[in-house]
This record gives sequence, structure tokens and C-alpha cells, in this order.
Amino acid sequence: MKRLITTLSLAVASYFFFFQTAFATTVEYWTTQTQSDRLQTIQVMADVFTALHPDIHVKVVAIDENDVPKQMAAAAASNTLPNVIEVGSNLSLAFAEQGIIDLAATTDVVNAIGKNRFYQGALKLVEDPVKQEYVAVPYRGWVQGIWYRADWFKKAGLAPPTTWEAIEKAAKYFYKPGKNQYGILIGTKADSYAEQVYTQFALSDNAPLFNEEGQLVFDSKAQKEVLDFYKQLARYNPPGPQTWRARDYYLQGKLAMFFYSTYIMDDLALAEAAASSLGSDNFADLKGAAFDPELVKNTRLAPTITHKSPSTFGTLNGFSVMAKQSKEDLEASKAFIEYMNEKDQVVAYSHMAVGGHLPMLKDIAQSNEFMNDPKGIFNRYGKKQVQAIIAGFENIKNFAIVDGKAFPKAGEIFSKQIIPRMIYKAVIENEDTQKSLDWAEQQMKQIVDKK
Repeated sequence: MKRLITTLSLAVASYFFFFQTAFATTVEYWTTQTQSDRLQTIQVMADVFTALHPDIHVKVVAIDENDVPKQMAAAAASNTLPNVIEVGSNLSLAFAEQGIIDLAATTDVVNAIGKNRFYQGALKLVEDPVKQEYVAVPYRGWVQGIWYRADWFKKAGLAPPTTWEAIEKAAKYFYKPGKNQYGILIGTKADSYAEQVYTQFALSDNAPLFNEEGQLVFDSKAQKEVLDFYKQLARYNPPGPQTWRARDYYLQGKLAMFFYSTYIMDDLALAEAAASSLGSDNFADLKGAAFDPELVKNTRLAPTITHKSPSTFGTLNGFSVMAKQSKEDLEASKAFIEYMNEKDQVVAYSHMAVGGHLPMLKDIAQSNEFMNDPKGIFNRYGKKQVQAIIAGFENIKNFAIVDGKAFPKAGEIFSKQIIPRMIYKAVIENEDTQKSLDWAEQQMKQIVDKK
């Protein structure tokens, strides 16, 4: 932040804010960052931009991500669209289909920054396959994968858990319930964690929700293979229906592998962040443990699972230039997004949530400035490991997008928790796999057929 925020720049920004906003071009910028400390950082970035471009004022508007579709619909209806938005890739694709994103302008920014600088999987998530233009400029995200005890794997002579076969072999090998040790953690409660884990397996088996024509194809031979495999892996879980909370087993040295996003990075590296997982309150069979300072060195992340194809699950947020702007406003919007993609701004934004805001520009992700976060978390992992983690964005996928086309119904299916409820039926209630799939397909069909 010292590189970004100086007394002089703040003073200059304040001057322009108070004395020139009445005459400036205004860029209204919607962000889904609503926490006060993060908004303060973003506002400083906007003020410094105004100091550097005294004819442009940036109006920062924070909107809860769940409210964005409703707010955007209202803005489009009243012809009061913002100039720039920073939202998830699924929303950007949906807005592009509605015709309210300026694809040409957004693509101009991608090209100005340099297409080869972005992780290619991230670019694919925001590409319009018909027009071959971009609906958003990839900016930040997190990836999910299998965090595992590399020291245990090395001692056992096991390959990293990057394929179905390697994952199952390791889960079985390390499953020693008599010693209160378990092979893997996957979600088996009816919650979003279970769906996130399941989705990564499904996409690695080329088992989507929809085909490229938008037809529901969930109840397939490939999907049955996924659910059968998931049921098999669940045998090596800690006992009972489980969710992300069972990460406690890993932090207390009782688990070989667990699925989690990169938001876990500080818990593995810092004693104060790990504290909530080191006690005995959450699980009766965990007695509590001291923080292991070597755990971060002995942990690796396998961000990509490969079966029929490589699959990384995660989220991606990016900037989009909105449609129907004047030429002057359009150029100002593009200039602001390019500014936000400069190293100082990307690094400052990434450090607001270490591990949760990973940058989409490869050269910045590989820079010393990015690695030097205020709490020293990235340096505890080492540059090589951090780069391997972020490289998961080369193969990032999700259920809502097939060949670059977004299917908004996938979001509604997600909100109804159909897949996690199916998992619970199949795994915890031991329901027949095909019966569970048939039930899920019928539930999804009701949503898809609803007008």
C-alpha cells in the first residue's frame, strides 16, 4: 500500500475531488466488495486515478453480489447503467447476452493490457464464443483443489493427488480410523461445499449440467460414474456428514487431503488464523493441538484434477465496460480499467484478501511485490508453490458455462441445493446412485421448464 498511497497523492486526489468533480467526466464503478476496509482501499485507488486524470471522477458504488442482477435490471430499465462493473464471470456473460455490455470496448482493454499476460483458462471463462470478444477483463479470483500432506505422500511413495486413481489410492492408504486418521475430506452435507467439490470431479469427467444447445443432460452415464466415485471416496472421510469445518482434522494432523479454496492459505500459515481449528469444540474425537509451523511447508495444493479432461474449480471476477456510453465516457471507462490493472493496483487489491483475490495477470502473480503481502503469508509458501496454485486458472471450469455460453438456470439450480441434496441421499442415506440421479434430474427439469 505504501507504493500506492502517499500523503501527496491523497492530498492531490482530495483537491481534484472537491474542486473539479463538477466539471469532470464521471465513471460510475460498481463493485461487489462491501466490507468497509476494502472499500476504503478501493476509494483511495479511485482518488489517485482522479489525481492522475483530473478530468475524470470515479464514483465507487458497493453492491452486494446477490443484489447485482436486480439492481442491474433496474438500471437497464431506467437507462441509468453504470459505466464499469466488477462482478463474477457468470454475471458478466449473462449481462452480455442481455446486450448491456460493450464487448468491443471490453475487448479493447484486454488487448491493450495484452492477451498473453492473462491465464488462458480465465480468458476462456469470459469469451463470447460467437463474436469471439470478451465480456470482461479477468481481474481476480480463487481456485479450489486438494490440499495434501506432501511429506506423508513422499514417505509413502505416492503420486500427488491429481488423477482419480491417485486420489483414491492415497485416500485408502491413509485411512486409519483406529488411529483417528482419515484419508480425505469431501463434502457430504447438503451444502454448497459439497457441490463445489462434486463439480470439480464432474467437470473432470466431462459430465455437465447442460449441453451446448442448453438442453439438460445431468442424468448421464458420465454423471453416474462421478457419483459412484464420490460415494467410494466418502468411505475415507471423517465420520458422519461432513463439510468444510472438518478442515480441523487436517490442521490437527489427522487428515491426509482435503478440498478447499485458496482462502485457506492464511489458516495454514498463521497461528492466529488457525486458532479456530485447533480446539476440541467442533469434533468430539479431536482433542485439540498446538499450531504446527511446519504444516505450511509440508502442504501442497493440487489445483487440477484430471480424468477425461483437466478441471480446476474456482471463481473469477472481472471488469466490464457497460453499453450505451458517450465516446468521452467510454474512453474514461477504458482508462480506469487499464489503471486498475497496473501492478500497484493489482497488488493492493490482491492483498485485501490474501489467497482469495489471486491476480489474473501472470507477470504480476509472479512478481516480488505480489509475494510480499503485509502478513508474509505468501512467503511462507514460497514463490514456486504460490505460482503452482495460481496456475490452476489455466484450466478453470464451472457448470454454468458450456463452450463459453452461459446458462443462467445453473444459478437457480445451485440456489435450490439440488446437487448437494442428491449427494446426501446417495452417500449418507445410501440411496441407489441411479435413483439419486433420477431425483436430481427431475428437480432440475422443474426449474429449466419453468417460464
